Amino acid sequence: MRALSLLLLLLAGAPASATTAGQWDFRVLLDGREIGRHRYTLQGAGEGVVLTSEAQFDVRLLFISAYRYVHEAVERWQDGCLQSLASRTETNGERVAVSAQWRDGRLAVTGPAGSDLHEGCVLSFAYWDPRILEAERLLNSQTGELVPVQVTPRGTETVTVRGRATAATRHRLTGPDLTIDLWYAGGRWVALEALTDGGRVLRYELN
Repeated sequence: MRALSLLLLLLAGAPASATTAGQWDFRVLLDGREIGRHRYTLQGAGEGVVLTSEAQFDVRLLFISAYRYVHEAVERWQDGCLQSLASRTETNGERVAVSAQWRDGRLAVTGPAGSDLHEGCVLSFAYWDPRILEAERLLNSQTGELVPVQVTPRGTETVTVRGRATAATRHRLTGPDLTIDLWYAGGRWVALEALTDGGRVLRYELN
């Protein structure tokens, strides 16, 4: 379940300086079977916003919980850049926390591996904000590490969104040990799909 943990933890945050307030609910599936939900709640508008991310997953085998994941994060953004972060994650009973605070032109991050300072405007993994498609590095809100990424357009496809066939653009985000396909319809994130290390398919679908 290592790759599944990695993929889930990268679904925690998003920059939002130009996004209006709202809420995004995703059902999460593993090999077509629902394992949980992930909700993003955005408060504020314009240049200053607060994003809350809440996720809970439970993978069961023969009615026994084989994998349990709970994640909560609160991010504050100003002018499209991360100003602060507080996240807590529990994976099969193991708990980790990350905090970040903007000071003196740098983002000071403290996580499981220690403390670090990141220069310039830092973005977290921001799947529901299309500006993520222009990013070259993204902050992992569970480890506090900056992850180098590359995004490649994959054309237009038809996907099912809330029971309706919808034209969407597909993009592939890659990084170290990471390949994720993202779909956007009218600039709105509507689906995600990725393979775990065991060859299982993880998918996010917008409710």
